[in-house]
Amino acid sequence: MLRKLSIMLAALLLISGSYAQTIKSPDGRLSLSFSLSSEGEPTYALSFGSKPVILPSKMGLEIKNKPPFTNGCAIKQIDSAIFNETWIPVWGEVNQINNHYRELAITLQQPAVANRWFRIVFRLFNDGAGFRYEFPEQPGLQYITVTNERTCFQLTGDHMTFWIPGDYESQEYTYNHTRLSDVDAEIGKKVYEIGTRTIPGSDYVQSPLMMKTDDGLYINIFEATLVNYPAMHLHIDKKTFCLESQLVPDPIGNMAYLQASCNTPWRTILLSDKATDILASKTILNLNEPCKIADPSWIKPMKFVGIWWDMHVGTKSWNYADINNVKLDETDWNKLTPNGRHGATTEYTKKYIDFAAANGIDGVLVEGWNVGWEDWAGNYKENVFDFVTPYPDFDVAEIQRYAAAKGVKMIMHHETSSAVTNYERWMDTAFRFMKHYGYNAVKSGYVGRIIPRGENHDGQWMVNHYLRAVKKAAKYKIMVDAHEPVRPTGLHRTWPNLLACEAARGNEFNAWSRGNPPEHETILPFTRLLGGPMDYTPGIFRMKMSTYDPQKKDMMVHTTLTKQLALYLTMYSPLQMAADLIQNYEARPDAFQFIRDVAVDWDNSWYLEAEPGDYITVARKAKGKDEWFVGAITDENGRMATASLNFLPEKTKYVATLYTDAPDADWKTNPESYTISKCLVDKNTVLKIKLAPGGGAAISIRPATETDKKLKRYKP
Repeated sequence: MLRKLSIMLAALLLISGSYAQTIKSPDGRLSLSFSLSSEGEPTYALSFGSKPVILPSKMGLEIKNKPPFTNGCAIKQIDSAIFNETWIPVWGEVNQINNHYRELAITLQQPAVANRWFRIVFRLFNDGAGFRYEFPEQPGLQYITVTNERTCFQLTGDHMTFWIPGDYESQEYTYNHTRLSDVDAEIGKKVYEIGTRTIPGSDYVQSPLMMKTDDGLYINIFEATLVNYPAMHLHIDKKTFCLESQLVPDPIGNMAYLQASCNTPWRTILLSDKATDILASKTILNLNEPCKIADPSWIKPMKFVGIWWDMHVGTKSWNYADINNVKLDETDWNKLTPNGRHGATTEYTKKYIDFAAANGIDGVLVEGWNVGWEDWAGNYKENVFDFVTPYPDFDVAEIQRYAAAKGVKMIMHHETSSAVTNYERWMDTAFRFMKHYGYNAVKSGYVGRIIPRGENHDGQWMVNHYLRAVKKAAKYKIMVDAHEPVRPTGLHRTWPNLLACEAARGNEFNAWSRGNPPEHETILPFTRLLGGPMDYTPGIFRMKMSTYDPQKKDMMVHTTLTKQLALYLTMYSPLQMAADLIQNYEARPDAFQFIRDVAVDWDNSWYLEAEPGDYITVARKAKGKDEWFVGAITDENGRMATASLNFLPEKTKYVATLYTDAPDADWKTNPESYTISKCLVDKNTVLKIKLAPGGGAAISIRPATETDKKLKRYKP
């Protein structure tokens, strides 16, 4: 509950100058102070114990044709409060979340601007801070055109950082690990596999930005509740190491259009001397609003397989015919000559339905089922798909009947080709079509340049579209998995039908490009995943792409097989794909058993050890079951993972099934070599597991039966 501590200044008492106000986190470790400079500039600072983390940093917004909200301020009122509640997520890494913070709300007046006023609200948690700007309706301040945001994060030094180029269009980069002074975002222009990009300059990086100081503090700068506002990138001043917010502009150079009363997203700073605290943080979620779906019982986490990886490795195609220049409203699709490689056929889909039903997999995704794929990409074409017309070889009604008889859910695919105005026109019709044919989940895609032309993927217009799509889907009781959207910022608390997003470089890049380096999966949980689950599509068992195409001799998945299993734990998502081809799972049923067993929704999670760019070990308890799972991954270096099982209940024996790298495993030379073993464990067991270079380990734990008790106890 929210408890107001005091109103520290009366409404008419105006204070300027160097007045400072400080609050501490509930546990007392963090302190945040606010003050005004002699010019009436609002500033804030943040410390961890006695260590400064953010030095006094300027704040405010610039707006069009009016004085900015950056100076000439006086304090009108200060309110302080403490809030402490526990709430229950619809799904998640844990079954309950504590939301505990101290709040400081500063009401600022600008006497020289007709006594115009606004608020800056700070919330200080045990693991970080959030703050935002609020603009109440008042005479002369109804409509606000934001031309710049001057929020700064004045760092204490040249920290090591994990970064990708600031890009208004794409997050699909591998991470760089350098000092802030060595950032060169221009290298993003050389990443050939990203076709749509807008990089504003060499000193721009994307948020979330993960950093580590020389004295061992972990700092993450991000945002929460991105609604009706563009995404925040960061500009680095390499002389002072000040980071300043850089918003994504619209086609005429403005950043955002607001109408009072209104507020910006929360700017967030996560902070700890333990890397595991960053991974376990729920501050981003806590800064979002509670669930707005009255009855979310229809929202179900799920595993799925699908017709997808076939297209990436080149054995199937999305398109039905090999022609160009088709027109959606004029083409007679029944008269086209099939190319013989089309993946989304009724017959092939039934094979995936059969496989899902036989292995306890919840759903099947089918890409390329609808007409228009012949010339969809790269043409800046608006009328590409209608989302309701199947190709001649895909019988929607028969698929519905067959899947229902097998107890399998079908997942619809809506690739918009970034012709977003077209998708907006079709959305209601497409969702009604889905419900008519029994689909309750959709994977959407936004590949290419945005239409309306000139808009960016991460601009305000598109941010609003992504949320409109999620809200519209909720109206039809449809779950959403969005690909190529703006990166998530915790909105799945408010709209839990947003099960997952891509918004980062996923596993598919391993199939047709230079791929993802082994450290990639050890960085994403510290960056992209802080805002919400990612559909990373793990579970690849056949690593070398030359298996499918001899021309791809240098292309491969940059992990071992057991690391692919571990990703189901370390890359959290309530929507997990078993992404490989059926035959590759049938060839290794013993390893596939872990994918069959692993849960997708959890009662609790424990991050046991972690270092960004190096390794992660996590344990999780399946929701409502006496089952636990452990995942450990490493970068290109082999190492020993340590997992204490002290989270297990007392006085009970368990059987652990360990899926580990074989002694000769290596992501480069022998990625598919693994071992499976079983042993008895209990609360006092500490697992020591050798991880191969680029490797990992996956462990399932359940209560031991009488037969299991004949197994040997675990010994390191």
